[in-house]
Amino acid sequence: MGHLLPLRTPSDRPDPVAPEPLWREVTGDLLRERRHDRGEKLSETASRAGISTQYLSEIERGRKDPSSEVLSAVAGALDLTLRDLAAAAARRLYAAPIESMSLRQGVGALRGPLALAS
Repeated sequence: MGHLLPLRTPSDRPDPVAPEPLWREVTGDLLRERRHDRGEKLSETASRAGISTQYLSEIERGRKDPSSEVLSAVAGALDLTLRDLAAAAARRLYAAPIESMSLRQGVGALRGPLALAS
């Protein structure tokens, strides 16, 4: 069976600096960067996306995990496709340092006030 990403042991990687970022944090950063590059205010982008300024702010700060429909609307308001956004987020996630503990356990690092059990 083939793997899309090479499998590595913790000793193959340098010591981590920070926990692996969450998808919502990475996509939020990308959306904020794009909006700033365009010189737009939150209210301008939010209006075109059909969401509130507060909600867009929370998305950009990685505090909300928006649906694919909302991500598509915000990306479109910034002249991006959902594919562009997802590809950029995947590249950024792949380049991020990974916490050694998560590699040993085979799962992502649990963060925040609540950890979901499977």
